[in-house]
Amino acid sequence: MAFDYKKEYREFYLPKEKPEIITVPSMNYIAVRGAGDPNEENGPYKSAIGDLYSIAFTIKMSKKGAHQIEGYFDYVVPPLEGFWWQPGVIGFDYTRKQDFHWISVIRLPEFVTETDFRWAVEEATERKKQDFSRVEFLSVEEGLCVQMMHIGPFDAEPATAARMDAFLAENGYENDFSASRQHHEIYLSDARKVAPERWRTVVRHPIKEL
Repeated sequence: MAFDYKKEYREFYLPKEKPEIITVPSMNYIAVRGAGDPNEENGPYKSAIGDLYSIAFTIKMSKKGAHQIEGYFDYVVPPLEGFWWQPGVIGFDYTRKQDFHWISVIRLPEFVTETDFRWAVEEATERKKQDFSRVEFLSVEEGLCVQMMHIGPFDAEPATAARMDAFLAENGYENDFSASRQHHEIYLSDARKVAPERWRTVVRHPIKEL
């Protein structure tokens, strides 16, 4: 059976529908950076997602080709995630989608080195005749965070963020947004197949003790 990060690391991918404190270790990702409204039809965000999955599946299917990755084990490609921020805004303003800056990411298995990643970019470029030069290998250590499961459309997330903020105030913490610590979302639902009111999204914020 393929290794499923969501099931094996439930503390990172399947939190409850109430705020909780968690310490997130360093993880490696396939990443694409960009800016603008993610809902823009044929915009840079949707293009970035296509690039991420192209590299993710090139790595996953490497087991069938000549490039054999040391330590490889079969796995389910982890869910799409995103780090989000807006220049000049402390925290996150959901109403200013046109000002979003983002890093879209998919987690890499631990056995994937930067050399393996570069091979995957070259392989996908050759096979698809497409430019993947903007795709990067990214390491992120989030550290101390608050998170919870959000159920519903993205535009309803402010209520979830408010619950998290209230939880922090009651327990001696505060948000700690910065240039290197951003609003983080993990997308567990396929928006093409699931109604918006049933979407499941992990919402995670960096925090510090008061």
